[in-house]
Amino acid sequence: MEKDQVPQDHGVLEGVRKVIYATDKNGTYTKVKTAGWEPENVALDQAWEVINEKVEAARQKVLAGKASPLLFHLEKNMITKGMLAELSGISWFKIIWHLRPSAFAKLNQKTLEKYARALNISVAQLKKTE
Repeated sequence: MEKDQVPQDHGVLEGVRKVIYATDKNGTYTKVKTAGWEPENVALDQAWEVINEKVEAARQKVLAGKASPLLFHLEKNMITKGMLAELSGISWFKIIWHLRPSAFAKLNQKTLEKYARALNISVAQLKKTE
């Protein structure tokens, strides 16, 4: 693609630009900033809709007492139980157990702090679905 043909279609990431390579008039590859192009922006919009739906579904489960706030934060941060295990030093099996509201309610301060530190939030935020 030539430098002057790089698409500049604004989408979900309004104001965000990325760099791609295009050829200049000499045929040399050069970096060009772009706001994206429509097919890419449509795909990103759809992906964010799915993510937001998962976050809201997790929030509703927490509010209904069917899951602990930990589920909400996993979805909100787009991380898996395995990733949280790596970040927190807590086994994924225990994380699965802590997704139960009754188990989460019994967590000691040290464990809550490990989760909060791994998620880069406070313990108070960990206990909420905001």
